[in-house]
Amino acid sequence: METQCTLKVRTYECDSYNHVNNANYLNYLEYARYEFLKDVKFDYEKAFASGYGTYISRIEIDYKKPSFTDDELIIKSKPVKKGAVSGIISQQIWRGEDLIIDAKVTWVFVNSKGMPVKIPPEWDVPGLEP
Repeated sequence: METQCTLKVRTYECDSYNHVNNANYLNYLEYARYEFLKDVKFDYEKAFASGYGTYISRIEIDYKKPSFTDDELIIKSKPVKKGAVSGIISQQIWRGEDLIIDAKVTWVFVNSKGMPVKIPPEWDVPGLEP
């Protein structure tokens, strides 16, 4: 299942070259992953209250083109791999027909001590599957 959300680039996210600073893309991807979890009916707040969470263990980003103030960006997220404890989400940021960012994000399901654990059935929602 692919989900998408949009956002508009704000002036303070741009650097001295007048384009979005590369570190801000991590915030964009984080926002889109949270929206992805809501879209696939994974109740992150409830999971956290129950002593579980997801940690990001790896992010691979290919920067393709710059984006600028007031650009309307579309962030597409979809699962590409899932195991018993972890998975990978593909995320792309688009401005119209232009691919800005291509990323792969590896996540791990953890308990309240931050240790990787098998995803309990109540949190193993179908939308996490590729």
